[in-house]
Amino acid sequence: MTTISFKKFNIEAYKPGKSGFKKLKKVIKLSANESALGMSPRVKRIVTNKNLNFSKYPDGKSKVLRSQISKKFKCNKEKIICGAGSDEVIQMLCQLFLKPRDEVIIPQFSFLMYRIYSKIVGAKVIFAREKKFKISIKEIIKKVSKKTKIVFIANPNNPTGTYLTKNELIDLRRKLKKNILLVVDDAYAEYMKNKDYDSGLDLFKNKQNVFILRTFSKIYGLSSLRIGWGYGSKQIIKAMNIIKPPFNVNEVAQKAAVESLKDNKFISRSIKHNIFYATKLKDFLEKYDISSNKVSANFLLLDFAKCKFKAKYFYEKLKAKGIILRSTENGYKIKNMLRLTIGSKNENLRFMKSVKSIFKK
Repeated sequence: MTTISFKKFNIEAYKPGKSGFKKLKKVIKLSANESALGMSPRVKRIVTNKNLNFSKYPDGKSKVLRSQISKKFKCNKEKIICGAGSDEVIQMLCQLFLKPRDEVIIPQFSFLMYRIYSKIVGAKVIFAREKKFKISIKEIIKKVSKKTKIVFIANPNNPTGTYLTKNELIDLRRKLKKNILLVVDDAYAEYMKNKDYDSGLDLFKNKQNVFILRTFSKIYGLSSLRIGWGYGSKQIIKAMNIIKPPFNVNEVAQKAAVESLKDNKFISRSIKHNIFYATKLKDFLEKYDISSNKVSANFLLLDFAKCKFKAKYFYEKLKAKGIILRSTENGYKIKNMLRLTIGSKNENLRFMKSVKSIFKK
């Protein structure tokens, strides 16, 4: 028998939040930090347009979208690259910067794809301890060595919901060696109205050694279309365009993203909805001794340390009622906690009603 050989990776594959259960038809999914209000009405008109031509390749450089991003965020379109989700941009960064045995520093509890893509190209992932589930600048700096090439952080961080303030983020860049690339993932930046917060894009637009990640999967509600973008120096973007797949972002995704950026009213409504219900849910859960992080992004990390029920029990009880939360034991290795996405009004109310029934028994 002929055996075909291939690489074997010692990597734990990404496990997304569950989307459904076999025995239940009507399920509320609060496990993947998706948009509570879905997508903009302007986007709906685009995706239902009968004149879309699927027989032609999309614009490989996403020129119209990059121009709209540049206009919206007051940044240089020549320093923007688009990807099939920010995941693909992370992948390209790892391919561009990392060689086997290079080191990448990642906070202890952070988005799983940073470690996965780093390991795929053979880099060594170094974890920096967090303090009370918040990124520690001191711990990151302690882990820096001559082999360190990239530091990945999400701000606010997923899955903890904590964040570095404007001054803390600036301090991190100042303390890192200049030849280390700091990658700041702004995935949830639009939700942030905290006075001590500034996005990575706002702080580091002109820095050569900072790369910013953005996505249309969260507040813009385009998760299924897979579209994101990155912002870095012209030299980095030029190099990334050489290794970028030629038609990586499909035409519908590009057009939908352009329209989503134009709808300021929808984004404003999404932000208000998130702040209102995140605060409401946080206060509600505290009555049952379930604590969580300060309201920041569109999710809460629920801590069951003082609750009479364990997180696993709570998860299973909600599951039986057709409500899915994210287990933080899978991948993140955080015990006795769950991540709750802020849902629509009806989803949040059903969640609260279900919680009440669980604690009555």
